[in-house]
Amino acid sequence: MPSALLSDAWERGEPYEQYVGRWSRQVAPQFLSWLNIPPSRRWLDVGCGTGALSAAILDRCSPSSVVGIEPSEGFLGKAAGQLAGRAMFRQAGAEAIPLDDKSVDVTVSGLVLNFVPDGHAALREMSRVTVAGGTIAAYVWDYAGKMELMRHFWDAAVELNPGAARLNEGNRFPLCRPDALEALFTDAGLAGIEVSAIDIPTNFPSFEDYWQPFLGGQGPAPAYAMALDETSRARLRRHLQESLPMHADGTISLVARAWSVRGEVPG
Repeated sequence: MPSALLSDAWERGEPYEQYVGRWSRQVAPQFLSWLNIPPSRRWLDVGCGTGALSAAILDRCSPSSVVGIEPSEGFLGKAAGQLAGRAMFRQAGAEAIPLDDKSVDVTVSGLVLNFVPDGHAALREMSRVTVAGGTIAAYVWDYAGKMELMRHFWDAAVELNPGAARLNEGNRFPLCRPDALEALFTDAGLAGIEVSAIDIPTNFPSFEDYWQPFLGGQGPAPAYAMALDETSRARLRRHLQESLPMHADGTISLVARAWSVRGEVPG
């Protein structure tokens, strides 16, 4: 069984898309509808990944500009390839944003804050580059609750190996809870803070459609699955297949919840 803490690095676009990217693309439009930002604003997407949120901004918000920053070269290449000529992308992390002070009107971050080593430093940088009165907003998966495709995986893994509990994102990432998100934005000095849940259905036509993305090794749960020996991985697969709430026709209907948070940069 794996004993060392597995890497949280997100490097390759395609395994991410199969695992969770296909669901994150459904969260972004609902998040933007909730923000309800007027048109012709300058947007910054922090940790833009493969470009799901940036694409939704371009399609729905009539921005004057969109800049995406992302530390992973693999993710950045996929985002730039999909949105070439429509947005500008730069390789950088959330704690050192390569933009001038007060150079954007809206700063957003989708499914990233849990993986930033210093969330307070990231919020300081977001506040620095956002104009007074501008919006800073983010969303993260509800790992500890209704991000069910991951929660069912870890519940099964922990039943077979109690030591896996310390690798579970729900235990490791306190920002997956609404009160923690609100506290982070409050500590950053933002005003008018709001927190809301976004639920999307995650329907799988078969168990194989659910299971195969965990074999991509991208992200904590898939990395855990691929660190197991073949016998242990097969055992985990069987246990999951028996424990998942499956319909009579073999389909699986789960829910993916994200917590969203927003605040305003004081004047």
